[in-house]
Amino acid sequence: MQYRIIGDTMPAVEVMFQAPGEGMYTQSGGMAWMTEGVEMSTNTKGGLMKGLGRMFAGESLFMATYRAQRTGAMIAFASTVAGRILPVDVGANGGLICQKGAFLCAQESVNLDITFTKKFSAGLFGGEGFILQDISGRGMAFLEVDGDMVEKNLAPGEVLKVDTGNVVAFERSVGYEIETVKGLGNIFFGGEGLFLTKLTGPGRVILQTQNIAEFAGRVARFIPTSGK
Repeated sequence: MQYRIIGDTMPAVEVMFQAPGEGMYTQSGGMAWMTEGVEMSTNTKGGLMKGLGRMFAGESLFMATYRAQRTGAMIAFASTVAGRILPVDVGANGGLICQKGAFLCAQESVNLDITFTKKFSAGLFGGEGFILQDISGRGMAFLEVDGDMVEKNLAPGEVLKVDTGNVVAFERSVGYEIETVKGLGNIFFGGEGLFLTKLTGPGRVILQTQNIAEFAGRVARFIPTSGK
């Protein structure tokens, strides 16, 4: 397969199949447009338990697989919010741990599984969910980045503290935990939330400048409610 990323504000990735039988999969509703010569099938991809695990990680129970019936067929997957699409060569990168909702689509040779945070408190209060997504295997995967992307390469023992929701993905070598903001004044009046994500190197970390949950909360303030 070949691909190109098009668009700036709300980008999409167009995938051009090079041979019959090549396929891409995405969560239900992820496809934007396609040419003739692409066949769609929907299933839980890996069984019911894997499907249920994906639901807890922010994806859909069912995954849609699109397979080329002829050479030159094309399909596109579009981002859901303003930002960018990040291509990841999974085999070359050794896989990534991603926050829920970051996965857009991937080749069939890429595995999308669930993984648990090492500390139970991180899952309960971290905002990224107790269950994260583990991308492994070989082939290309594409991740959604909300807003602009910032990449950090942490040295061994180097610590980066991030506002919850601004983490897109990180390498398996990076430690991940949640810590509480210190000081009652900071907790109640600081405006940054109660918890911070603590990432400890070594390894690559991908961040996003927009926290979609926080953005949605701000938009909700301007939506009229009944009786007003």
